[in-house]
Amino acid sequence: MGKLEGKVAFITGIARGQGRAHAVKMAQEGADIIGVDLAGEIPHVPYDSPTMDDLNETVRLVEALDRRILVEQCDVRDLEKMRSFVDTSVADLGRLDIVVANAGICIPARWDETTPEVFQVTMDTNVVGVWNTVMVGAPHLVTAGGGSIILTSSYAGKKMQPFMVHYTASKHAVTGMTRAFAAELGKHMIRVNSVHPGGVNTPMGSGNMVDALTHAAESNPALNQMGTPFLPVWMAEPEDIANTVAFLASDDARYITSEHISVDQGMQYF
Repeated sequence: MGKLEGKVAFITGIARGQGRAHAVKMAQEGADIIGVDLAGEIPHVPYDSPTMDDLNETVRLVEALDRRILVEQCDVRDLEKMRSFVDTSVADLGRLDIVVANAGICIPARWDETTPEVFQVTMDTNVVGVWNTVMVGAPHLVTAGGGSIILTSSYAGKKMQPFMVHYTASKHAVTGMTRAFAAELGKHMIRVNSVHPGGVNTPMGSGNMVDALTHAAESNPALNQMGTPFLPVWMAEPEDIANTVAFLASDDARYITSEHISVDQGMQYF
């Protein structure tokens, strides 16, 4: 029997990458899945955007594990649409036990080339979107008598990410939200923790992402040494992050809350 048998998890950014890995791992552990993804483009993002084909593939992978999954094309910035979908899905599946606020974007830009639009879309997706996710999910965990909420921050949410003032600010905000939600939701036996990946091998590295990073890095090459991992591995796999998220969702972590777990090969300390 899996560690999440009989539970239901709500995951954002589920179409591919870490979100898909979370869905598959939790389904392997016995959970049914509720998921949303924009499955479309966001202006200024340099890498390839997720598609409906990606979202449908996540559905196929979860159903192949004989678990139920309900998905919706939805922007995490749209609070009311997400609330309506989650409420309906919880009614269909009978409960909600786990919330994973995974959706986020990353737009490399030098401090003096960061436009108001880039700053705003980053904060709206990475901060407001995470807040929205908790706000639509947490009431169901209160009703259930407890549960686990996992927020995806970053290496940048503990240290900083060069050439990404806006991204660093957003991920530090997620770290703060983790502590604040953990404090207020604790009386309901709801645990709130954050995960902090370093580099992860996902489609976020596709499209023009490498060019954007290279251009930004040319402005201050000395900063390029920041985040060198201690282990001889520069990129984790999405499944490595999913294993940590599934642990935090399970009863194995039943007394772990307000913690910030890094899966970054030691990057934050260099």
